[in-house]
Amino acid sequence: MPLHVTDYTWTQTDSTVHISVPLKGATAAGVDIVSTEEYLKVHFPPFLFEAFLFEPVDDDRSSAKVGNGVAVFTLPKKTHKVWEHLMITTDDKETKRKIRERALRTQEQKLSAELKQKAEKRQAEKKYALETMMKLEREEKDRIQQMKDAEREKTTAELAAWQLRQKQEAQEAQRNQNHQIQQNPGTKLPGNRQTDIRKNNQGETLPKIRAQLPPPRTCGNIPVTFTPRVFPTALRESRVPEEEEWLKKQAEARRAMSAELEELEDLTEEERNPDWLKQKGDKCFSNGDYVGAVNAYSLGIRLNRKLPALYSNRAACHLKLRNLHKAVEDSSKALDLLTPAVSANAAARVRASVRRGSAFCQLELYAEGLQDYEAALKIEPHNEELQRDAQIIRDIIQVGRKDRNNK
Repeated sequence: MPLHVTDYTWTQTDSTVHISVPLKGATAAGVDIVSTEEYLKVHFPPFLFEAFLFEPVDDDRSSAKVGNGVAVFTLPKKTHKVWEHLMITTDDKETKRKIRERALRTQEQKLSAELKQKAEKRQAEKKYALETMMKLEREEKDRIQQMKDAEREKTTAELAAWQLRQKQEAQEAQRNQNHQIQQNPGTKLPGNRQTDIRKNNQGETLPKIRAQLPPPRTCGNIPVTFTPRVFPTALRESRVPEEEEWLKKQAEARRAMSAELEELEDLTEEERNPDWLKQKGDKCFSNGDYVGAVNAYSLGIRLNRKLPALYSNRAACHLKLRNLHKAVEDSSKALDLLTPAVSANAAARVRASVRRGSAFCQLELYAEGLQDYEAALKIEPHNEELQRDAQIIRDIIQVGRKDRNNK
């Protein structure tokens, strides 16, 4: 049962009611206030102040100030007149219950409307920012296009001027040659060109120049290169259908993105990238921050549940934190995603199998752990460390059997 506050004070004018409620040592953060036209509640555990107002007030213009150990409310009256009492004088619990429930519904509707208004405002701000950005980009694009057009016009004008100069120079050179030929008919033109002299209808001598053709082009070789195979194995040894299925699954995993996370609105562009989160988790793991690494991998999994590396690396963190059942679960999920078994995911399958086997052994499930280590050895049969660990597990199982037989 809350303790009701009775040492409050209130004053009024024809248009306003002022209420002062002592907070009895409570801080502003610990005070819960509900205010409507006909109801006022101030709750700061274990104390409660509740007022069923004598007349309706204007809730939209009402104000509250909390500080210095007191909460002061200013409530403008809807009807300008002096109240006989601050609260209604009835003791009917049913009437008070209805007023209280009506006030709570009104408060919920008000909060819902405020949230909706904030969401609409935020959406409008995003839209305005997007439109502004598009406008700036459009203006920048237009400016660049204008610069290109001006540069193109300048280049075109320069080219036309150069062509005109070349034509004028060629005409001048032609006139000089004609003049030279007319003065000295037996003079040969310099260079490797041959000139025929003919006369036009007016008797003027015109040269006809035949240019010597260039020699044929020399032959050469064109080098041709081929795109390397994704998998290093020879084609006769590879399993093409399985490899293509693995590549397809990896491509689909990179494109997969969970769109149901409300937290996406608060994440940066980098934090929405599972690969970036994996690198973040790897860095935390190398620094010994296993909890931080788990958080990074977990967010990456929530964004994309088809990347086996996130599950396998989180299993390694759980091993460090002694969350053994979670390590088994994550390793199993990673192994499920690492299918079909091809050379490209062999190393990842070894890591996931060893991590699950290690978790089983720490849970004293040595038979299950040995199965995972033997599965890893099938992939890397020459791994001496795996051979040594597998032999240790076999010895433990053998000792356990001897102890049971002796009993």
